[in-house]
Amino acid sequence: MWASKLGKELGHPTRSLAGWLVSKFLTRHNQVLEENAVRLCGILPGDTVLELGHGPGLGLQSAARLLTEPTGSLIGVDYSEYMHQMASELMKELIASGKVTLYHCDVAAMPLADRTVDKVFHCNCYYFWPDLRKGASEIHRVMKPGGLMVTTLRLSTLARLGAKRVMPGENWRPEAYMAALRDSGFTDVRMEDKQHSNITFQAIYATALK
Repeated sequence: MWASKLGKELGHPTRSLAGWLVSKFLTRHNQVLEENAVRLCGILPGDTVLELGHGPGLGLQSAARLLTEPTGSLIGVDYSEYMHQMASELMKELIASGKVTLYHCDVAAMPLADRTVDKVFHCNCYYFWPDLRKGASEIHRVMKPGGLMVTTLRLSTLARLGAKRVMPGENWRPEAYMAALRDSGFTDVRMEDKQHSNITFQAIYATALK
């Protein structure tokens, strides 16, 4: 039972003691993954960038620093109202300036126009989506032709959590997500091992074919 409850809070943190602890955990343990997802995306100063499942806002901060041209803009979506509120407070000045826009919504139903996003990144996110194919198809819909998506993860950690039933079903397996990406129209879908200091992690890449 504890594993199920932990999995639910990781996927959808709530305004509670458990949700607060999860937010602290995400802030501490996701920083390397967030920063590297941003770096590997190759964000250009005038890009329109989307982060999925932005959590407390670490990745949003890193990406926003790179969008130095007037046309550069950043969008974030998160299904957790608690995370949406935390990130909104963190990014309030950039939101007020119009540089950043945050939505409290499901990744499978984003209020974005077709073919508007240059780069997409996320970390520790896709395994909590009820339907990987719907999520991947929605990402593909909003991306410009040739746009790049990058997600970062630590496979060793996922495997341990999956064995303890913290992760729901088999969606945590990278192969399942990569198959959904290919089925949704992405090309050059691949996973690579990466190193940051003494931390080994994985990055999944996918290019939007239109």
